[in-house]
Amino acid sequence: MLRLHNQALWVSGKIDFANAEDYYQQGLKLIQQQNLPVVVNLSELEQGSTLALAVLVRWLRQTPQAQGLHFQAVPAKMLKIIQSCHLEHDLILI
Repeated sequence: MLRLHNQALWVSGKIDFANAEDYYQQGLKLIQQQNLPVVVNLSELEQGSTLALAVLVRWLRQTPQAQGLHFQAVPAKMLKIIQSCHLEHDLILI
């Protein structure tokens, strides 16, 4: 699900309607315990869905000036969603 490793928050598995709130709550706790910015590594995320993106954006909104997260290894499908929603300038992708 979520783990901290090498000062990054690693997201793994699949975010769906049954577990999205759990991902959000667990991730928010982990993010709040870290020094900002936090790198969110998505290389182990099974599916880059709109629901998964919604969880990431909710985390981002809880950081100062909504800029406390940097997203790494964003899945191709999620990149297309980000571009179609014109969020590429709002998210820091590394």
